[in-house]
Amino acid sequence: MPSANLRVHAALFFVALIYAANYSLSKDVMPHYLGPLGIVALRIAGALLFFSVVKYVVAPHERITGRADNWRSVACGVCGIGVNQLLFFSGLNLTSPISASLLQTVAPIVVVLASVFLLNEKLTRPRILGIALGAAGAATLIVSRPESSAIYPRALLGNIFILLNATVFGLYLVLVAPLMRKYNAFTVLVRIFLVGAVIALPVGARQALAADYAHFPAYIWAEVAYMIVFLTILAYLLNNWALRHASPALLGAYIYIQPALAAAIAVSLGKDHLSWAKAGQGLLIFSGVWLVGRRGAAAGQVIPSNTSAHSSANPGSVSDGIGPAS
Repeated sequence: MPSANLRVHAALFFVALIYAANYSLSKDVMPHYLGPLGIVALRIAGALLFFSVVKYVVAPHERITGRADNWRSVACGVCGIGVNQLLFFSGLNLTSPISASLLQTVAPIVVVLASVFLLNEKLTRPRILGIALGAAGAATLIVSRPESSAIYPRALLGNIFILLNATVFGLYLVLVAPLMRKYNAFTVLVRIFLVGAVIALPVGARQALAADYAHFPAYIWAEVAYMIVFLTILAYLLNNWALRHASPALLGAYIYIQPALAAAIAVSLGKDHLSWAKAGQGLLIFSGVWLVGRRGAAAGQVIPSNTSAHSSANPGSVSDGIGPAS
């Protein structure tokens, strides 16, 4: 089915492009027009409203039941939506687009580590080597002094936030898998976004209300709408469809496309520049992700496509970039 395969590739590429563009477009909005916490508040509120309407149509009577599932959904809302988004946009506000996109790719390594402890997955030698390479790449990227240090004097803190974001998102992907197998995806999404809203709205409401919306230029309005409609809603819908038809190996390949697109967009828009040091750090991280993902892909393990934000393989019908998560 060449046409079906083409549609899957087109959907996954468009999702990667949506997440990649966000790293640069967000820089226009924050912090001058809207603070990072305010962006999170608007994004979660908009997505919660949309997914609630869809759930009312497709699964109006379904509820998450049982103490274990309810507590798991709360943990998913904390890790995958509330804390995840606050860390991501706070970190992106402080660091460069390329650094943030590279650090996001460690999420699959976190998924493997979480699976070892929570799901009794085996930790093989290739996985251990992959974890070590990924950790080395992430560590050198975090502590290195970028050439853009005058623009991002707090890049170290921003990089730490992004790494923590990728960590909690990786944990979320493992926690959410049983819920996605048991319930309609929109039932789960409404619950976890509701939990995320309880966390993020009180934190981000002040920045969201303090923004001078009357003086937003048209392009800023367009970029805010992009982060709500494209980054959250459309990316999820495309991911949810494509991941039902894509193989784990294909999902793994798209892990590497997002930071490459993010770097190309950032450089072309003058938001960042790609140095040999960042390229080397990215190569270490990519090598680590490739090593830990080989057996995981064969076993059908959840493989994030955002690295935002934001996905899974029907354990992964949840995307984020929401994260992204971007």
